[in-house]
Amino acid sequence: MTVLNDKQVAILVADMFERAELEEPRRALEDAGATTEVLSIREGEVQGFDHYDKAETVAVGRTVEEVSADHYDALVLPGGVGNPDNLRQDENAVRFVREFFEQGKPVAAICHAPWLLIEAGVVRGRTLTSFPSLETDLRNAGASWVDREVVVDGNLVTSRKPDDLPAFDRELVELFAREPAAVAADTAPS
Repeated sequence: MTVLNDKQVAILVADMFERAELEEPRRALEDAGATTEVLSIREGEVQGFDHYDKAETVAVGRTVEEVSADHYDALVLPGGVGNPDNLRQDENAVRFVREFFEQGKPVAAICHAPWLLIEAGVVRGRTLTSFPSLETDLRNAGASWVDREVVVDGNLVTSRKPDDLPAFDRELVELFAREPAAVAADTAPS
């Protein structure tokens, strides 16, 4: 079993996040020994959804304005239609995501979350997957889009939808367990 002891993982969400895409990766990370913290663009709680139906809320640990990528070893970006749309309009959220790529730290994004990656300007030249409706957006941003349950490209793991969570969780735990130097080497331009 992969062990993530001492790893600090940020989970960035806003209202309308897809509940399973936060809960299941969070459980996989914590079962492997990581510590997770939910961040958002405002204090309090954020509203989860099961597709288009309201689900539970989740407490926010800190706002993204209060932290930087320096505080964490990795980042998870759950999907949901409204969640990344809210996040990509917030300059602090965009900055925070960009910092992970600038530092070569691992990032996991599922479903509609790659919209935030597009806004951060970090998809050009990468191969990734997402919810199918983002294909054109990702191609227009310079990414190579593929229709697979999970894709790992250097320090980035992406997946399409909640049905793909078992593969997504497995790959993000494996990626997050790698030594930072190994992740950075895979991310460096050739």
